[in-house]
Formats: sequence, structure tokens, C-alpha cells
Amino acid sequence: MDIKNKMNNSFFKELNNEESFYSFLDDIENCKVGFYSVGLYPASLAYNCAMHSDSNNILLAPRPGRDLLGAFSKDVLSHMEHKIIEKIEGMGNYSSEGKRKTNTLEDLLLKCKIVILASNSNHIQNDIRYAIELRKYLNRENVVLACLVGSFCFDEENEKPYILCDQYPDLAFFTGFHRHGALRNFKDSFTANFCHPDSLTALIGARILNQLSPNIQVSPGVHNIESQYIKSIKNISSIFAGFVNNFHSDKPGMLPTINTVLLTQCLDQAATVSQNVRKENKFQNSHFSLKELGYGEDIIIAKENIGNKFFESADYTFSQLNAVKADVLGSMTLPTEGKPTRNFQAGQVLSDLLLRLKRCPNDVSEFINWCEKFNLSQGGLEGLKSLKFWPKIYREFNIKNNNCSMINLIYLCFHAKPEEKKEIYEVLINSDAITNFCQESVKPNLCLELNYKLQGIDVFDNKKLLYEKLISNSNKINVDKKLYEKLTSENNPNYIKAIKIINKYFTN
Repeated sequence: MDIKNKMNNSFFKELNNEESFYSFLDDIENCKVGFYSVGLYPASLAYNCAMHSDSNNILLAPRPGRDLLGAFSKDVLSHMEHKIIEKIEGMGNYSSEGKRKTNTLEDLLLKCKIVILASNSNHIQNDIRYAIELRKYLNRENVVLACLVGSFCFDEENEKPYILCDQYPDLAFFTGFHRHGALRNFKDSFTANFCHPDSLTALIGARILNQLSPNIQVSPGVHNIESQYIKSIKNISSIFAGFVNNFHSDKPGMLPTINTVLLTQCLDQAATVSQNVRKENKFQNSHFSLKELGYGEDIIIAKENIGNKFFESADYTFSQLNAVKADVLGSMTLPTEGKPTRNFQAGQVLSDLLLRLKRCPNDVSEFINWCEKFNLSQGGLEGLKSLKFWPKIYREFNIKNNNCSMINLIYLCFHAKPEEKKEIYEVLINSDAITNFCQESVKPNLCLELNYKLQGIDVFDNKKLLYEKLISNSNKINVDKKLYEKLTSENNPNYIKAIKIINKYFTN
């Protein structure tokens, strides 16, 4: 795409006018934020703002042909306070020549300092192109554009997945944990991050968003690309979490293990992505250090020992964004009240399918049909969309198997061969097998007998001597040919067979 690296997305074209800069800061409390495409999240956030704030700094613009509150069901609307509904409607309308008109994207660009394109992956690619063109036409290029889409986009021409914020490096990203029903809870409070690669833009943007509601705390961050990657991968992980929390609800001891591995692998993948994308899309932090934005450290780098030399392998600096991690954890947790996220609900549906049919789904279409029975439309399941592209995502971002074993497993639940699905099914339904899978599949190199035997490579000639040297306890294990035959036999545990299947499909 030609627009990459050419998108100017800042409150100031140049910081050479001290008077106008401080005038802007003095008026920051009156800065308005616009949400274009009012789905569940923007509408719920508007509800929260209407409950807790008397200011009118949030404006809404539904997509053409959509109702402002159309994302809410009739049942939910019937339980809302009429005064709050009136306030939300006021956010989406204005009077002109005695007539009431609905806000458009053009209205938001003319009236707001930040416009968040709130559409999902169905529309976001077209929305960002249109917003950039319209902003230029209106001479409003000092309006900062942001998005909150949590899935990968796909370049049809090159058949490659991509992260929107990587394609548009200066595009801001707004994220945080937002269970929609909870945003309408008068007593609850939430955190979010406003991320932009320019530290000053991030700081000012977070300050503007932070004043929308006293119950929503927004902190600045510079890691827009990493945060969007985590959000997209998190939506796949939420499906897995929903399955485990439902299918194994009677085994509470294993749930923290599963959720911890899912969170860790989300961060590990994003750290790999960060190390790669930041070689080209560098930060613009000439005004503030990351510590001044609220980070604990300016940089957190992981190193890998290769050939007795250490090389930088991953950048974990973004992991200090607590609202981003809270988004992952919250989306993988069963709430004490209300419904979990839609991707989590999809995992619950998968659990129901496995319980009733005693097998993995025949294909994704069968699973989608089950989701529709539970009133989950395919259009709202961002995790399922990302899962569709997973093999291409895996290759494009060079993800290692030990950093994505859980996603590999859930992907093959839908896409492996029928005989292979039987092994995947046995791992998913058995608590011992799935926890053993968690423990073994996250190792960079599986234990020697597995790592090399699964690849069919004999690295060491004298294996007996090797084991005698490695095992130092008094009860020496007699390592002979029969042991190795057993390790590669059909008697292997299901979780080992599942790892073998994964290693066949995924070879980075």
C-alpha cells in the first residue's frame, strides 16, 4: 500500500509555536472525541460516560443505515435509564436549521481532536482510507485518527496478513479491557491505553480520553503495533480459554495454568513481532522517555544464546502496558456477573460441541452453525477470523512453535485430518493431557529423546553414554534400544502425539 509511512497523524504539524501549543493545552478539557461506527463497545463506553460525566466531550456517528443504539438488544435497552439513553442520543445528533441530523464521519472530523474508527475487520480497511482522504479534504489533518480493531487484516493481492497499525505506523490504537455489560455497571471502573509511536501525541491523547469518564483511566503508550497484535491474538486465545473454562469447569486447579500459558504466549509472540517491526517503524520519542509516560523501564530486551554468543531475540518493553495485559486476562476469565466476551462464548460453544458429539468439529462451517444456534454471529467473532489466517500469520511473523502451541492446537482442532483430530480431541478433553501439553509444548527444544526422535535425526551416536552423563542420581536408568523404540511407538501419550502432529503442520 502506498500510504504506508506517509500518514501524518499528530495534533501538531510542527512544534515551533509556543503560544499555540500552550493555548491547545489550556483548552484540552473541551477537546472532543469522536467514535465512528457505533458497535457494542463505543455504545457501551458512551453509556459509561453518560452515567458518570456531565461533560459532552464524546460524539458518536453510526455507519450509514445503522441505528445509533442498534448494537443493543431490545432486552438490554429496556433496562437502561431513559435519561442516559437521551444523553447518548444527544452524542449522536445535532440540530441544523430546526432539523435533527445524525452525525457523520465528516462531522466528527470537523468537531473533534481525536476520531476513533471503531469498526471491526469487516470495514476498517476502507474506513481508514476514507478517513485519511476526508481529513485532508476538510483541511483537518491535525485531528488524530485511532482504531480499536482486534483482528488481522488481509492483503488479497499479496495473500498476506498484516497488522493495521504496522501498515499505518502513525495510526493510534486504543485498547483496554471492556466487557460490554460491565461498562454499564455504575460501580465498576476500567483501565485503557492510548498508544501512538510519538510520545507527545500519546500523552496528550491519553489525557483527552481520560477525561471522558471518571471511571475510565487511560494511560499513554507508544506500542501501537504490539498492542494491536496482542489484541488480535488474544481473541484467538479467548476461544481456547472459553472452551477450557466450560469443558473443565469442575477442575479449577488447571484453569490458572491454561490462562497463564495463553497470556505468556500472547506476550512472547508480540515480543518477537516488536523486535522485527521496530527495525523499520522506530519510535519518535524526542519529547518524553518511556518512564515519563508511565513505563517501568525504557527497554526490556530478551537475549538468546546461539553458539555461545548472546543475540537479541525479542523486545518486551510493551509488556509494561498493564491495560493491554488486563485486556488479555479479562477476556479469558469467566465474569462473576454478565456475559463473557464473544470469543470466550465461542469457546463455550466449542465445549458444548465436543461434549455432545464426542469429537472435534468436522470443519469451521460446522462450528459456525453451532455458534449461530447460541446467537453468536460470525461477523462479531474476530478471533475466528484471525484463526482462519493463522498459518499465514505464523509464517509472516516467523512465530516459533513454543510461543504459539496453544493456538496451533486449537487451529488443528478444526483443520487437521480426521485421524489426527482424534488425538487432538483426547488432549482437549483430558485435564492431565492438556496440562502436560502446556508443560512440554512451551519448551524451546523438547527433551532430547523427543526433540530429535520426532524429527528423525540421530544427533548423538552413543546415546547410552549421553544419558548416563546427564542423569546423576544413584538409580541409573538403563537406556537401551527398547526405550527409544518405546518413545517413538504408538504407546506415546496423546499430548506427545499432538505435539508430533503440530510439528508436522507448523515448521518455522
